[in-house]
Order: sequence, then C-alpha cells, then structure tokens
Amino acid sequence: MPLADVTDQLVGVFGDPKILIGIPLALLGAVFMSFGAQYQYRGVNKVERITGTSGSEGLSGRQLLSLLRRPSWVIGTLMLGLAIVCQLSALVFAPLILVQPLGAISLVITTLLNARVSGHAPTRQSMTSIVACIGGILVFVTIAAFVATETPLTTGQILTVAIMLAVILVLAATTWALVRKRAHPLFYIVTSGILYGFVATLAKIVIKRVQAADFGWLTVVCAVGLLLAVALGAYFVQTAYSVGPPDLVIAGLTVIDPMVAVLIGLLVLKEAATANIWAFVGFLAAGLIAVYGVFSLARNHPQVISESQELPIRRGSHGMPGDKPKP
Repeated sequence: MPLADVTDQLVGVFGDPKILIGIPLALLGAVFMSFGAQYQYRGVNKVERITGTSGSEGLSGRQLLSLLRRPSWVIGTLMLGLAIVCQLSALVFAPLILVQPLGAISLVITTLLNARVSGHAPTRQSMTSIVACIGGILVFVTIAAFVATETPLTTGQILTVAIMLAVILVLAATTWALVRKRAHPLFYIVTSGILYGFVATLAKIVIKRVQAADFGWLTVVCAVGLLLAVALGAYFVQTAYSVGPPDLVIAGLTVIDPMVAVLIGLLVLKEAATANIWAFVGFLAAGLIAVYGVFSLARNHPQVISESQELPIRRGSHGMPGDKPKP
C-alpha cells in the first residue's frame, strides 16, 4: 500500500491531522520527564545526605536552597521544563484527554533508568504492576483517540475548573499540615498527581484563550491558579523523591495526573460529548486497572521492600548516562 494511502487512513482514524503532530510531541515530553525525574531524585537524595536531615516531612528552606546548588537537580529541573514545553505544545494540536495519558511512556524509561542506577532490578510483581499502569493508560488513550473532540469553552466551565482547583489547593495544604509527620509516600504522589491534572487542564484553557486573543480577568485567574498548582505540586514531588523511588513517583503522576485531567475534560469541558456508553465503560475499566497498578507498585516495588526490610540487595554502580566511572 502506498505511504500516502496509509497516512490518509491514519488521519481518518484520528479524525484531525493535527493530532498526528501532538502525539510525538507528547512522547518527546515523556522522555524528558523520565530523565528529569531521575536527576531530580538523585539531587534530593544528595542534599539529604549533605544536610543530614530527611525531607520525608517536607523539604525545609535550607534543603530547597541546597537543591539549587546541586547540578543533578538543576539538570533534572531543566529537563522537566522541556517536558512541560513539549506537553504544552502538544496541547495546541491535540485534545487534553489524548495528550495527557501518553506521559505513561515515561514510566517504562524511568523504571529502566532506576534499575540501572539503584541496582534494584524489577521483580515479577513490580513488572505486573507496571504493565497494569501502562496497559490501563494505553487502553484509555486508544479510546480517547476515537472519541476526543474539541468544543468551545464557556465562562461557566472555566469558572467551575477554577473553583475546583481552589478547593483542592486548600484541602491539599490543610491535609499536609495535619499529616506531614506520618504521611505515606502515596499521599505526596496522589496529591501532586491531582494538582498536575489541574495544571494540564488550566494550561489548555489558557492556551485556547490566548489563541483567541482573550486576555481578560478569567485568563489571568487561570494563569495564577496554574502557577499555584505547579508550585505546590512540585514541592510535593520533591518530597516524594525523599520517601520513594523515582519510578514509583512517575507511576503515580502518569496515572493520577491524566485521570484527573481526563475526568475534567469529560465531565466539565465536554471533550467526549460524542462518546457512547461503551466508551465510558472502557474509560472506567482502563482507569481502574491503571490505578490498581500504582497501588500495587507501591506495595511490591523492590527498592521500597529492600529499604524497609534492610535486605542485602547490592546497589547499582553504573550511574546515570554521562557520569564518570567510579574508581
């Protein structure tokens, strides 16, 4: 079959040719996210060793300043910045509920990187959990590719998203203040995933309003809300790196984040207005499988188990790509 015919069929399947630009941009962002997470994780752990204090109850001001002086953390932050640029660019070309779940690809890359660095090879149980995460998200994105549609945003829809975020910010900050001394790693992972789901949604809203040359007060409110969600979410992510391995953090983010964004897209922004009941059944089933994968990985991750039980598992000695070999 001629290449032109294959391309025409793909375009017909996805409905909008611009989606074929958004997908590779989202995948490139996933690669940057993987390396960025690993470098930031290494920076956080290095700062904990230097300061002699744990960040499990929330990183202190001294630790945050120390992170700025760690090259690995700065490199990781720059890579995550590139990941955000790729994701925002992808949102220009494709619907939110299609772009956001593709970040799950970063889980595979992060798992391989962390196994190389830490020496904790994935076990059968942890691989099953990872397959559940990725499989659920891939089924989700496949359904989304066929039913996703762009619809004009109304003032009521945007206000609804802004009010929901305000409630989430207050609840997240209050809960953290109450449970920070005994918070489970999943608290930081799930909360940051929820916040980043709103970040993706607000970014899409701001992009569409800027494209329409609408710089009114509602656009400003969304931009401010986006920045607040980014700041609190980033703080929780850095804290999560101090209490859990990077691939567990990425697993939570790449499942919780898109699930929240997609739910907002489905229920508030009406991005699947043409979907039938079976599409929603598929969304629900795929979502449950992916969420199960996150909680299962939190229980069965080899690094979490070995560190909690002090098992004699040899640490990795390869380091990150580009590191100098150790003597």
